[in-house]
Amino acid sequence: MALGMIEVFGFVTSIVVADAAAKAADVTITALDKNKPAAGDAAEVPLIMAVKMTGDVAAVEQAVEAGVRAAKERGMYVMHHIIARQAEDTEKLAPICAVGHDSMNVLEY
Repeated sequence: MALGMIEVFGFVTSIVVADAAAKAADVTITALDKNKPAAGDAAEVPLIMAVKMTGDVAAVEQAVEAGVRAAKERGMYVMHHIIARQAEDTEKLAPICAVGHDSMNVLEY
């Protein structure tokens, strides 16, 4: 198993990226997480969102590639990272997100 993460600007972009990733490969979108930037109280600072996904290494690589492409096409890409064979504790942390102000909010489909 692998964990893929893509950071983007904006909630809508995170949905578009999650959709592109899920359509590109057999992955599970485990969470959409928001990250308030250091100057996040300023109205002109956009929200940073992380799209998190899991699956086998090849699928996650393919899905992340598609998600990054979708974010870059919109000029909303921040960064991405893939962890292959993540540690058990990392696996537990991945679905945690702040969306909805719930410290353990996990997307279920």
